[in-house]
Amino acid sequence: MFHFIKLRKIWYIISIAVIIPGIISLFMQGLNLGIDFTGGTIMEVRFDKAMEAQDVRKAVDSVGLEGSKSIQQSGDRNYLIRTRALDQEESDKLFKGMQDKLGKATLLRTDLVGPVMGKELAYKALLALFIASVLMVIYITIRFEFKQGIAAIIALLHDTLLVTGIFSLLQIEVDTAFVAAILTIIGYSINDTIVIFDRIRENLRMRKKGESLEELVNRSIWQTLARSINTVLTVMFVLLAMYFLGGSTIKTFMLAMLIGVASGAYSSIFNASPLWVDLKLLETRKRVQSAKAS
Repeated sequence: MFHFIKLRKIWYIISIAVIIPGIISLFMQGLNLGIDFTGGTIMEVRFDKAMEAQDVRKAVDSVGLEGSKSIQQSGDRNYLIRTRALDQEESDKLFKGMQDKLGKATLLRTDLVGPVMGKELAYKALLALFIASVLMVIYITIRFEFKQGIAAIIALLHDTLLVTGIFSLLQIEVDTAFVAAILTIIGYSINDTIVIFDRIRENLRMRKKGESLEELVNRSIWQTLARSINTVLTVMFVLLAMYFLGGSTIKTFMLAMLIGVASGAYSSIFNASPLWVDLKLLETRKRVQSAKAS
């Protein structure tokens, strides 16, 4: 039987090797923040006839505006168009260009979102991640033990850094959908980790005589491996279909989810449980040293 725990140092090295380039990129070039974070112009337009999102996007592109932009459909005829901050002349040019390409339309509103609101959104996103992490540590500590909570959070940090690092390396635009994806990934990953921890707890109650902690945890991982693989494959199939067929407006969310779900499955098996083993072994060594000293 393949031994996941005895090879845990290899999994740690792989995780560090994958994460480090992203961390370097975050420090060197940061994230490509979208309009939701940097501020910009939001234009709501109602067309006289139903439009496809890709046609609206082509019309906006034809105007030649530089900088990031996003198109969000609201019903058959209403669209929210987000661009960099535009002055009145550029807004008029954009609206006229869309009418020339797509026919008669009504401008419902034009709002300017300042960078202060974007900073507030970024702060709230980080706050949400922090609160979620604290609550999960509390929950896992109550249900299992504190060391498993720490191991789980380190595994979640692995997933978050991997997704964020890849987006930084590739300079993919980050918007509110990215934040939603990160929170969803955390929920998915912690669920998989808890399933393994739950099996470890059950096996600890019926521990075989002479069985080491490493052997017990490895047996627990094997007992839940089929469920983990089946779950991640089922989710990945759906995400891939939505990424390729769901349209451009959800591609960022789907890409983040694809990376995060794969990373979450990896970290639950190869990081969380091995980390807990190391924490328990460290605790045992300290206890033995303390007993010898006394």
